[in-house]
Amino acid sequence: MKRISRIIAAMLVVLPSLVAAQGYPNKPVIVVVSTVPGPLDAFARIVCQKLQESLKQPFVVENKAGAGGNIAADYVAKANPDGYTLLFAIDTTFTVNPGLYKSHLPFNPDKDFATISVPVTYAQMLTVPPAIPVKTVGDFMALAKQKPLTYASGGNGSPSHLVAAYFYSDAGVQMTHVPYKGTGQSVIDALAGRVDSLFAVTSGVLPYVKDGRLRALAVSSAKRSPLAPDVPTIAESGYPVFDVSFAYALMAPAGTPPEIVKMLNREVQKALAAPDVVEKDQKWDYAVTGFDEKQSAAWLREMRGKWTKVIDQQGIKIE
Repeated sequence: MKRISRIIAAMLVVLPSLVAAQGYPNKPVIVVVSTVPGPLDAFARIVCQKLQESLKQPFVVENKAGAGGNIAADYVAKANPDGYTLLFAIDTTFTVNPGLYKSHLPFNPDKDFATISVPVTYAQMLTVPPAIPVKTVGDFMALAKQKPLTYASGGNGSPSHLVAAYFYSDAGVQMTHVPYKGTGQSVIDALAGRVDSLFAVTSGVLPYVKDGRLRALAVSSAKRSPLAPDVPTIAESGYPVFDVSFAYALMAPAGTPPEIVKMLNREVQKALAAPDVVEKDQKWDYAVTGFDEKQSAAWLREMRGKWTKVIDQQGIKIE
């Protein structure tokens, strides 16, 4: 009798989740994007369009930008965990912000969210203005040891700042950080030669590399970019263990039925295989991960450990 009671109790716990998943979705799904319109927003919208087509319900994008993604994340963390409020964020909301904001983080990345997918990753490209007399990473590191140099970023704690701080520290060189309020202005000053180097998203700076206004030295990921196959990786340039990529993350509030999380992961992977999405990902230099929900969660935890260590070692603080 006790065994039967335990089985019945377990079924009472599982059945509501299964019922919810079987009927999902039966109304519009709100997808909160943690940035203003831009790269993440464009990616989220094309994925949401595919989800809408396959699941026969609207997936409505709402932008809630601010505080490095914390505003959007806090909003979704407090939403009803029924699969009808989701979050599309840059992975740094979960991998970097816990180290930057520490006790001021308004959510717990482990307890407040269910990870649906880390669908794509993307690298950063190291560039210098033509006036800097170097053509390789080795040349640039040698120059940095001879004279003071600067590097620009999109702001303290931004991906462009983190990858640069990590790399230059690893390479044993000192450079002065020049933070900007957004990547756009940092690129403008790099083009003008007012800073000596810049890490930025490959697709964003590649046009300037092609027209000769910037010189590409390397990319931060383990593999070369298909958009710039002649540009080596930092690992190929004398730093064999260096491998840095960032990503997007699709999340749900903690307590969302696992069957819904699994189904959404499966639908996202189907969306990424659509020819028009493949074309966009190639244009944007995104690498599809193929991660399921558990692998996605593990990736975020691993990256959080990595960036927390960098933040603490470098003494990086929010603006």
